[in-house]
Amino acid sequence: MIWQQCVGLVLLILSLSAQSRTPPETTTWTGVVTYVVDGDTVHVRPVDGGKVHKIRIIGMDAPEICQTGGVAARQALQERVFQRSVTVSAQGVDDYGRDLATIYLSQEDVGQWMVQRGHAWSYRFKRDPGPYVQEEENAKLLGRGLFAEMPAEYPRDFRRRYGRCPYRR
Repeated sequence: MIWQQCVGLVLLILSLSAQSRTPPETTTWTGVVTYVVDGDTVHVRPVDGGKVHKIRIIGMDAPEICQTGGVAARQALQERVFQRSVTVSAQGVDDYGRDLATIYLSQEDVGQWMVQRGHAWSYRFKRDPGPYVQEEENAKLLGRGLFAEMPAEYPRDFRRRYGRCPYRR
């Protein structure tokens, strides 16, 4: 009896472990950007109605709003997408309840656009340099945006040193 319970428990743990490795389901929908929080977070209202989604653009990391380059990053993103129709390719939710998504303006990847212009870094995780590493290298070589004055400080390092900015909507 105890042996059967142990086998059942092991099978349950293996099942849950396999589920946690399954990539999140991607959902794609169209909406209008109603607010730009900072250089990597926007609010989007679906065109077919429903609640506004707070979206963290994945693949890139913009400076904190109170960090050097933060206001410029938000302004660049706002000029590009505010009150415009975008396609959202959502791939999960982060620890703050924001949808994690790639956003497209027409066929253009907005995260890639931000990195190309030096307003953000390719998002690094452990040894993975992120999806826009080549765009970041080009922006550095051309001295665009954040990379006009080196060295620019990664947002993660900035938060470790100073904490989060006091205001985030």
